[in-house]
Amino acid sequence: MLSDDWQLTDDLDDFLSRAGGFMRSRPALHNTPLTDIEKLRGHGAVAHGAAALLFGVLESAGEVRAVFYRRPHGHLWITPLTAEQAGGLAGRLAGLGHSPSGVFGDHDTATAFAGAWQRHTGATYTPFWRTHLYRLGTLTPPRPCPEGRGRLAGGRDHERLVRWCREFCVDVGEQPSIDLIDAGRWAESRFGDRHFTFWEAPDGTPVSMAAATSLVGGMIRVDPVYTPARLRGHGYAGAVTAEASRAALAAGATDVVLFTDPANRTSNALYQRIGYARLADFVGHRFSSGAPEAG
Repeated sequence: MLSDDWQLTDDLDDFLSRAGGFMRSRPALHNTPLTDIEKLRGHGAVAHGAAALLFGVLESAGEVRAVFYRRPHGHLWITPLTAEQAGGLAGRLAGLGHSPSGVFGDHDTATAFAGAWQRHTGATYTPFWRTHLYRLGTLTPPRPCPEGRGRLAGGRDHERLVRWCREFCVDVGEQPSIDLIDAGRWAESRFGDRHFTFWEAPDGTPVSMAAATSLVGGMIRVDPVYTPARLRGHGYAGAVTAEASRAALAAGATDVVLFTDPANRTSNALYQRIGYARLADFVGHRFSSGAPEAG
């Protein structure tokens, strides 16, 4: 497929009119584009930076086949493409002088694009993020379940939520979110619009948390799940994930998803025990500085 089949725009409304139905057609696989674009639509371009204002739609025979968009920190997110399509997109963007700082997508698409970007620009690429995507089948609460109960977090929990989200970011090396939290810009962080669930010990002390995105396209993503280090090993993470998943289903979600670190065998096994099945693998590549071809 020729690279010229890509329609590029900096107009979010135009992008949504073309691609909204496509993104909602596979809500589990497209969960990140759905939540990212919804946040951009709700908060406006200024809050996300001008770097986010690049969108692309691949159309053929009157149907949308794929989309991409540039995230606030300059990385592209691309829905699944063939290697040929990924190469065509890399050539098109390089020829126009665009300089993404990296790429996210399913493993094959992101890796094919990164390789093509290197060929077109000379920029090298380094993988820095790998994840499994899981989708909920039949929810199966953990057995045995730890003592306590789940409850929705409220306004009085804000300080604890901010502290625990920062601790989570330190654990996983998510520096941009740490910077926003430390700057007092919680609302702009990826946690600012989440819905949080706690698992409480019998005495009412929160011991674990799980966050969830708002419902969009029939999908809710559980992210993140966090238990402070001193409280791990008691089954709290499984209990709170099941509770957040149950709340997502009650809110009307037809697709409940979450991402996991492939290196964390404990969490991967845990999510499978409570009903999640692996759907796809995703990767992020960071680019070195390169010199895009002149357009």
